[in-house]
Amino acid sequence: MPWLELLHRRERLPAAADLAEGFATLLQTLGNATPFELAVAGGRRMATPGLAFLVGYQAALRMLWPSAPLSLGALCATEQRSPRPADMQTRLRDLRLSGRKDFVTAGDAADWLLVAARSEEPGETPRLSLAVIYPGEPGVKVEKLPALPLMPDISHGRLHLDGALCELLAGDGWDAYVKPFRSLEDVYVLSAMTAWLYGVGQDSDWPQTLQLRLLALLAGCAEASRQAPNSPAGHVLLGGLFAQFEALGREVDEALGNGPAEWAQMWQRDKGVMQLAAGARAKRLAKALAVI
Repeated sequence: MPWLELLHRRERLPAAADLAEGFATLLQTLGNATPFELAVAGGRRMATPGLAFLVGYQAALRMLWPSAPLSLGALCATEQRSPRPADMQTRLRDLRLSGRKDFVTAGDAADWLLVAARSEEPGETPRLSLAVIYPGEPGVKVEKLPALPLMPDISHGRLHLDGALCELLAGDGWDAYVKPFRSLEDVYVLSAMTAWLYGVGQDSDWPQTLQLRLLALLAGCAEASRQAPNSPAGHVLLGGLFAQFEALGREVDEALGNGPAEWAQMWQRDKGVMQLAAGARAKRLAKALAVI
């Protein structure tokens, strides 16, 4: 991460009405950035916490699939609020997908979709494959859902598949993609959201000690980004980073309360997204500590 660039650059991109267009503008601004640089430098430049979250999510996707196109994408795994293979009904047969995914982040704006689907033969243990599809192709329909109170500027959709032709990625869909993405998303979303707060702190002249601790948290995220997503040591490190982030919560809220009301209102509205996966993180941390 080019830290001097983060320390010196203070420009912020305006929020674009079209998420895909806004992301394309960011990629053009950053140039050839690594996923971690995308999360941090991109998160710092975003106009809202929701847009910073989306940048972190996109960075995690690029760690999951390094060959991802230079455009907005999404991972489609959840069915009935579960990503577990046994709970999925979406099926892959002869390179064609049929089924439904209930929650796809920015799905209506995505240029490409990674879809987890059951691919075992009848009577076998559930097995996943991961396929790539493109909105607008025959058999692919993305239904835009109403905005949520949390991050209302980030759309979400429901994916309907009816014999959609797809391309397969190599490897097991669960072990190589869906399961590790949980950890990757935690690392890169934490990085992007911390960078957003750091940028607000720079713009609002927060106490220097708070800015430095946010910067130190980003340095810890840089190390976490170098760990394998299935590494017990990486899960322990990530647990420490989230504990550090949570410990800064009251001080961050106080600093926001002493600055422009717009920043404080956005953060109070959207900060709950950092708790959505807390239960899964706690389980991974407990398992990692037991192994170590």
